[in-house]
Amino acid sequence: MWTKEIMGMELLVLVEGFILYSFLGWVVESVYCSICNGKWINRGFAFGPFCPIYGFGSIIGSFIMRPLSEHVIWLYITGALLATAFELVVGILMMHFLHEVWWDYNDKRYNYKGLICLERTLQWGIVAVVVVKILDVRVFDLLQKVPFILGKYVCIGAILWYFADFVYHLIAAVGYDMEKFRKAEGFVKEKYINFKEKRKSGS
Repeated sequence: MWTKEIMGMELLVLVEGFILYSFLGWVVESVYCSICNGKWINRGFAFGPFCPIYGFGSIIGSFIMRPLSEHVIWLYITGALLATAFELVVGILMMHFLHEVWWDYNDKRYNYKGLICLERTLQWGIVAVVVVKILDVRVFDLLQKVPFILGKYVCIGAILWYFADFVYHLIAAVGYDMEKFRKAEGFVKEKYINFKEKRKSGS
């Protein structure tokens, strides 16, 4: 399975790239937010040092935008728009399924529901140029030199970690839904009892 090729690259190398970019995204996000807030802020996926949105965005985006590598302006514009659209979709899905989003742009100008903002869109364009023009070739050349067994077990460990974190948050979200349901049920019962008492007192 791990040696299966997708768009000319082994699945194992793609997963390794996803993990590495997720980690690099965590480093950049955590350092940036810590500097802005004057204290350490962990921007990781739940408990792990990963930001999966960077992993998915970098891997998917690099394949889509690679043909634009010689056209920096178009690369910047396309990367900014694609990353913003991806961030919006992920944010909406997180709100729907997990009832939380791990970023908030409500304090930024020109934001949409705190999920995307102009400042971040401009930054995504820079990230796209850096990833495609500078990092991609070096990262994947490096990953192809990683011993197969080592890469395989690192990927399996990271996937299990992701899965455990996702299940944890999913259970928490289900518990949140049940709590809302119980509160709504209690509210309806209270209104019904009050209604019956008023009818009795009126008669």
